[in-house]
Amino acid sequence: MATTGASKTQFGGLGKWWGVLAGALLIAAWINSAAGPAVVAGLSAAVLLWCFFQAPVTCGAPVRGRTDGCRNNAAGLLLGCHIRQHRWQKLKMLILRRQLRAFCAGLFSDGKAAIVTLAGLGSFVSGLVALVPGVVVH
Repeated sequence: MATTGASKTQFGGLGKWWGVLAGALLIAAWINSAAGPAVVAGLSAAVLLWCFFQAPVTCGAPVRGRTDGCRNNAAGLLLGCHIRQHRWQKLKMLILRRQLRAFCAGLFSDGKAAIVTLAGLGSFVSGLVALVPGVVVH
């Protein structure tokens, strides 16, 4: 049987949404006190990696002639779209001090980016709290 281009994607196109499942499991791990700190820290790291490198967001890389930046789909908050120059441009914005403000403004540029940014921050805090003993009282 021949496959079409749409059915060739991993898990029928749901492969890029595994971070949402990891986030739901992270919330369940916090609710269920039987899950240990290693499980919470592992799920927090997984959600954070998904937010940085695979979550479907808008590119937002600076483009000449546009004030809102590139509007192509991108993978994660740190990587750009399919255009090669945009691929690492957002990571370079983190390193250059004068472009850090533009990068941080892009984190809340639209609804998708804001949700992914808040999920990343929440998973980062979740991982820190799981790793520091005695912070959470059950």
